[in-house]
Amino acid sequence: MTITAEIVAMIKQYDRIMIHRHMRPDPDALGSQCGLAEILRATFPEKEIYQVGGPVEGLAFLAEMDQVADELYEGALVIVTDTANAPRISDERYKLGDKLIKIDHHPNDDPYGDLLWVNTEASSCSEIIADLAFTEGLVVTKNAARLLYGGIIGDTGRFLYPATTSHTLQVAAQLLDYQFDAAKLNREIDQISLEVAKLSGYLYQNLQIDENGASYVILDQAILNKYGIKDSDTAALVPLPGTIDVVLAWAVFVEQPEGYYRVRLRSKGPVINELAKQYHGGGHPLASGANAKDQAMCQEIYHKIQTLCENYRGNE
Repeated sequence: MTITAEIVAMIKQYDRIMIHRHMRPDPDALGSQCGLAEILRATFPEKEIYQVGGPVEGLAFLAEMDQVADELYEGALVIVTDTANAPRISDERYKLGDKLIKIDHHPNDDPYGDLLWVNTEASSCSEIIADLAFTEGLVVTKNAARLLYGGIIGDTGRFLYPATTSHTLQVAAQLLDYQFDAAKLNREIDQISLEVAKLSGYLYQNLQIDENGASYVILDQAILNKYGIKDSDTAALVPLPGTIDVVLAWAVFVEQPEGYYRVRLRSKGPVINELAKQYHGGGHPLASGANAKDQAMCQEIYHKIQTLCENYRGNE
């Protein structure tokens, strides 16, 4: 039996299904979670399907979460999408279910769950959910296609990043056949506030770049407050250093209200997810996240990025 058939077989066994994703969701987290929920509602109208998690942080145009009581988890199947590590699952009640399915595209460093489908070759978890639906003949609605397409363009940077394959484009083309407003969706995902636009100028002005293309910027609470920005607004800033020709790998350090720093790591070549793992993080080889307790640790991380870039340049 194929993994897709196993997943559908387990879904058929349960009358109630709770679908989770990771904290601080991005378009792929919401796209895969809520796209799957839409597909299961349409395919199995007799079942109770809930999408569960914390705040969607500026992505309400994609989907909102259901508010559910703890009792609904009793005897339910739980599915978690786009979440590599169990501690990052949004809403710890995922543990209350009867069985757990993990569907993801990150390296499988934390193989939690009773049934796992991890495809690190996929551009996004939304691509995997689309494969599940198309392979198993599940019902894809117009809104499900919109959500999955949003997840794919979010994680591929509109097909810019190396994880984009011919299969990714084939899946995207199939989803576009459902006639949702793709242009509007692209605008919604791409749109930033005036405050974020102004902070973009600060980022470019204060970006540090060494001779090997290692780069970083620190956005502390004073800067965030000056521009009227919260951490969730800074996601749009993370790709910006990569638009500079001499930048090879970079970190955006964002101070949290609690005093520690959220670390967003990106690369055009050097593998950075192993570095992220050293600082309570992880992710993809060229796109990862971590945490730093203070600015001294931020500098420590940056020095390691410098070493990665220097070694990468030396091997070119």
